[in-house]
Amino acid sequence: MAPLYLHLLPNASRPLPPLRHLNLAAGASATSLAPRHLQRMRADTRWSSMSMSADTMRPVVEAVPMAAGEEQFDWLDQWYPIAPVCDLNPRAPHGKMVLGISVVAWFDGSDWRVADDTCPHRLAPLSEGRVDHKGRLQCAYHGWCFEGRGTCQFIPQAPALGPPVHKNNKARVATYPCVVQNNILWFYPRTEPEHRDVLQRKQPPYIPEIDKDDPSYFMIYGVRDLPYGCITDLDFGTFIDLLSTVEFDQEGGLPFKMKIEEANIDGFHSNPKEDWGFFKFVAPCTLLGSPFGTVEEPEVRVVFFCVPVAPGKSRCIWASRYKVSGWLDKMMPRWFYHMGSNAILDSDTGLLHVEERNIAAVGLDNWHKACYVPTSSDNLVIAYRNWFRKYCNHQIGWANPTVNQQLLPPPTPTRDQLLERYWSHVMQCTSCSAALKRMRVLEVVLQVASVAVVGFLAVAKGNVVTSVVQRAAVVAVAVLCFAASRWLANFIEKTFYFQDYVHAGK
Repeated sequence: MAPLYLHLLPNASRPLPPLRHLNLAAGASATSLAPRHLQRMRADTRWSSMSMSADTMRPVVEAVPMAAGEEQFDWLDQWYPIAPVCDLNPRAPHGKMVLGISVVAWFDGSDWRVADDTCPHRLAPLSEGRVDHKGRLQCAYHGWCFEGRGTCQFIPQAPALGPPVHKNNKARVATYPCVVQNNILWFYPRTEPEHRDVLQRKQPPYIPEIDKDDPSYFMIYGVRDLPYGCITDLDFGTFIDLLSTVEFDQEGGLPFKMKIEEANIDGFHSNPKEDWGFFKFVAPCTLLGSPFGTVEEPEVRVVFFCVPVAPGKSRCIWASRYKVSGWLDKMMPRWFYHMGSNAILDSDTGLLHVEERNIAAVGLDNWHKACYVPTSSDNLVIAYRNWFRKYCNHQIGWANPTVNQQLLPPPTPTRDQLLERYWSHVMQCTSCSAALKRMRVLEVVLQVASVAVVGFLAVAKGNVVTSVVQRAAVVAVAVLCFAASRWLANFIEKTFYFQDYVHAGK
C-alpha cells in the first residue's frame, strides 16, 4: 500500500468558519438511484486474516478500562458530513444513510436542505423522487411536494376547493439543521425545534487550509462507502488502523515515534514535534495530520471524515490539497486522482473487513489482550480504542434505535462485492460517473467504427481501395479500433467497477 499523506491542522485556535447555505431546518437525499443491477458475481472467495510486522519501539499509551461515572460522548450532539458539494447534483435529490438514519439532501434553489428520506403519505423514499421547477422535493410515488422547511405544499389527489389537508402537521417531513462548510454539506441529526439554532452553539470542525485561496495548490474531494467500520455497534477506528500503517517495504514499514497528547472527550492529537509529524482526531469522525514531518507547507494534505453509516458500514470522505507542479496538474480531471485513492482503499479493505470481525469475535473489551501492539507506531490506534472505551463504552449512539438490534457485523461478502467501486464510489462521484458515461460512448463508437471500416472495405471492393497497401491500411484501422474498444472496456471494468487487489503480487 502506498503511504497516505495527511493534511496538517495548526494547533492554534481556529477562526470562526465562513458559513454558507445556512439551513437550520433543511432537507434532502436518500439512497442513490440505481440504473441497472451489476451482473458481476464471482466465486465466493473469503478473505483470510493477515499478520503485520512490527518495529521495536515500545508504546507509550496503555489500554485503560472504562471509568465509572465518566463523561459520556453524545453522538447525536454532533455534526456529520453528507457529501462534498461538488458531488451533489442540485437538480436531483440525494439519498444517504448516516448514523443509522436515511436522509435526503436537495437544493431548493437557494440553499441545500436535509430531511428524513420518508414521505409521510405512504412512507416511500423521497430520494427516489425529483426536484421540481420551484425547488420543491416531489415524491415519485404520488407526487406530494415539500419545500425546504419540510411543509407539504401540494397534494395532487386533494381537491382544489376542498379542505387544505396539505397544511396538516402529519403531512410534514422532518428536517435537519444543515450547513455548507469547507465545500462539504453537513447536517445535525436532531429534528426537534429546540435544535434549530444549534449552529449558534456548535459548529462542524473547520479546517481553514481547505478554504485557503492559493493558486499554487488545488483541491481534490472524494467519497467512498466501505464494508467495515462497525464492531458490534460500530468501531470506525479501522480508519485509524489504515492510516497508522506506513509501508516502505514489503515487510511492513519503518519504525516511528507516536506520542499522544491532550486526549479528552473531544479527541486527541500526537506530538507535533516528532519526526513523523502531527495527527489529530476530532470526535466523532474527523482525522487529519501531517505524517511525514512538520513542515509548514506540505505539498500534499488530506483530511479524512470517517462517517458511521450502519453496523459493518462506513463512509470515507476526503479532501486532498495538492501542490501545482505544472500545467498538466490543472488539466487532470478529478476521476484521474480517484484511481489512486481507490487503489489505496482497496489495499486495506479486505484486511480491515476481516480484522473487524476477528476483534468482534474476541470482544471489544479484550482487544488489547488479543492484539499484540508493542510499538510506538501503534499508539494512534491504542489512543482511539481507549477513547472509544472511556467515553463511548464501545457503543455508537445510533439515531435509529433499531440499528442497535444488530449485534454482529453482516456476513463477509464475496470478493468482488467487497472491492466493488460502482455503488460505493462511482454513483456518488460526479466526476467518475460522468467519465464512465463518456467512456461507454467512446467504446461504442470504436466498435461501430471497426465494423463500419470492414463494411466499407467489403462494399468498396476494387473500386475505391485498389492497391494491397490501401486494403492493408483499412484493415489495420479496423483492427486498431476494435483493439482500442477492448482495451477501453477492460480499463472501464478495473477503474469503475472492480479490480482485485492481491498483496502477493505487489
